[in-house]
Formats: sequence, C-alpha cells, structure tokens
Amino acid sequence: MLSVNIICIGKIKERYWTDAIAEYKKRLGAFCKFSIVELDEEKTFNNPNESQISAILNAEGKRIIGALSKGSYVIPMCIEGKQLSSPELADKLGDISLGYSTVDFIIGGSWGLSDEVKSKSNFKLSMSKMTFPHQMARVVLTEQIYRAFEINNNGKYHK
Repeated sequence: MLSVNIICIGKIKERYWTDAIAEYKKRLGAFCKFSIVELDEEKTFNNPNESQISAILNAEGKRIIGALSKGSYVIPMCIEGKQLSSPELADKLGDISLGYSTVDFIIGGSWGLSDEVKSKSNFKLSMSKMTFPHQMARVVLTEQIYRAFEINNNGKYHK
C-alpha cells in the first residue's frame, strides 16, 4: 500500500479546514497510508527584506528536507510546477506507485519553498496560476489525492 504524506509549514487553526482534512484523511484510509506532517513556521518580520526572506526559506527548507521520507517520490507544490487535471494526477500517482512505496507532497510557508527543497523534487506540481492560502491548498490537495485514488479504483466520486 502506497504511503502518501503531505509535508507542510505551519499549523491549521480553523476548525472548518481541519474538519475537511479529517474527512478526506478518513476516506483515504481505504487506499493508502496517509499522513500530514506539520512543521514549524519560521518567525517572520514586518516588511522583510530579501536577506530575511532568504533566511526564512532556508530555515524552513532544512526542516522540510529533514522530514522527507527516505527514498520517497518528492512533489513540491510550486507556481512553476506543472498543472495537471484530476485524471492526470490519478495517472501520475498510479505510475509513482509502480516504482515507489512513498510519495511526499510539500506545501511551503507564506514565502514559498527554498531552491534546495525544489532541487530534491522528482516532479513539481502547481494547483493553479492563482495563489491560495496554505490552509486551503492543504484541503484542496488532500481532496485531489482522494479523488485520484477514486479514479484509479473506478469509484463513483469522480464524475
């Protein structure tokens, strides 16, 4: 059974987001071993300069890299990544499961991801050209992972 992890910066405080994630996590139990790894967000400054942003990205990046599963297929969520339809994501996860036992999706903090984290990727994925709050991105990604498993298992969820 494939292990699927979402490694992310920051914690979700709002109950409506945590309830949505909990529902999809429960559903995913039929298809994979699913977990969310929440890492501490780096303290930020008001109107940070480039040097401060770089330091934030590097500190968060080290935590992310430390949380990656050994030998996993790594997919950072980033704007320059490739956009996939739901069926294409399902195909991607199906292909990954043939050669890997674990896939790690990464959602960075409010400043994004460090170049070092992106360099560890096997595939860069973008949800959209639009920017989403990280809490929403986590819910949408979790739902899309569930949808992908439903597609691959000929479920009725995806229409």
